[in-house]
Amino acid sequence: MISAEAIRAGDRRALARAITLVESARADHRAQALALLSALGRDRQALRIGLSGTPGVGKSTFIEAFGKRLTAQGKRVAVLAVDPSSARSGGSILGDKTRMEELSRDPLAFIRPSPSQAQMGGVARRTREAVALCEAAGFDVVLIETVGVGQSETMVAEMCDLFLLLLAPAGGDELQGVKRGIMEMADLILVNKADGDLKPAATRTCGDYAGALRLLRRRPQDPDGFPKAMMVSAVEQSGMAEAWDEMQALALWRRETGHWAGRRAAQARHWFEEEVRQGLLAALAREPAKGIMARLGETVARGEATPEAAAAEMLGLLGRV
Repeated sequence: MISAEAIRAGDRRALARAITLVESARADHRAQALALLSALGRDRQALRIGLSGTPGVGKSTFIEAFGKRLTAQGKRVAVLAVDPSSARSGGSILGDKTRMEELSRDPLAFIRPSPSQAQMGGVARRTREAVALCEAAGFDVVLIETVGVGQSETMVAEMCDLFLLLLAPAGGDELQGVKRGIMEMADLILVNKADGDLKPAATRTCGDYAGALRLLRRRPQDPDGFPKAMMVSAVEQSGMAEAWDEMQALALWRRETGHWAGRRAAQARHWFEEEVRQGLLAALAREPAKGIMARLGETVARGEATPEAAAAEMLGLLGRV
């Protein structure tokens, strides 16, 4: 049995076992995980930072450099890196510790790779609970590295205090590479690899995004000047201190204006509703609902009923299943 006291004392092994527990799909493990989370409470809060970007943009390199900068200041940093799972085998490479070799050896850092398990939004379903465990363990900053820019990246924003979008310098239509919706969620757009021969291109890319951000409608949770675009180089360590200063300034402003607490409350409500939705889907996968779904699906496939009519019938039966 995993002790809540051990986690609150910062026991790394207990934390790793607890994250494994919350990720388990077994019913008995789920009951234990819920009991553990209830015992830990939510009195400790870390700065939750979500980070996304296209593959090859240098997310892991950035996180290692950024994390080392924070640990050098005495801050405890947890990294939850979500790797894509195979749609065919369900397996994941989980190679983030090898890509963050130096940070993984830092006593103030904790790196946990997790499979996405085909979860939309580039985050594992239980990532939010892993974040809560890291907060209970006393970490000051929790970094959530997502699979990459996808169609449902809003799930990242629903568990983070700050959302960073990492981009690489490119030629031509940079603005075509990222959906408007993701730009609207980003608090900071960081153009990485702003060094060497790529620095001029990075300067142009940053200017393009800065101009695009000025055209977006201002969000109530932002002070003047946010969201903003900045240049960083994980290799040369340039721009990292400035980016961290901007993150702290934004977090402080949101705390002082009440947006922080309001956002955390809205996120809790969102995840309550998400758990209900996931529970309903799980119920539909069990008998007798599974058999009814299969029967109605066959009638739709044969053209004997429309998808809408069959769905309405299934929803009507659901309350009696």
